[in-house]
Amino acid sequence: QVQLVESGGGLVQAGGSLRLSCLFSRLTSRRNTMAWFRQAPGKEREFVASISWSGGSTYYADSVKGRFTISRDGAKNTMYLQMNSLKPEDTAVYYCAADPRTWAVRTTTPDYGYWGQGTQVTVTS
Repeated sequence: QVQLVESGGGLVQAGGSLRLSCLFSRLTSRRNTMAWFRQAPGKEREFVASISWSGGSTYYADSVKGRFTISRDGAKNTMYLQMNSLKPEDTAVYYCAADPRTWAVRTTTPDYGYWGQGTQVTVTS
C-alpha cells in the first residue's frame, strides 16, 4: 500500500530553519497532489502547502507564505518543506499527505487519502 514517511523535524530557535522530508512509495498515479499539514496541541490539523506531481504548481497558507517552500524530487520519491524564519507559532506535528486526483488547490484534510505518521517541529523563543 501507499506509504509516506516524514523526517527532519526537531528543536530550533525562532528565526532558524529546518527542512522536512517526506519519502513516498507506491503512489502509482502520475496525477498525485501532495501536501504538508500541521497540527499544534489542542488545535485542528491545518493546511500548510501543496504541490502538483510535476512540481510546477504550488500553493501556500497565508501564515507560511514567503517563509516556507515546498518542493519534490521525483527521482528520489521525496517531497520537501524548507522552513525558514521559524516562529514559535510554527510549533506542531507536521504531516505529509497525498491525493491521487489531478492538481487543484485543496486545503482540507478530507481531500487527502494518504497520510504519514508525522514529525515534531518545536520552535523556541
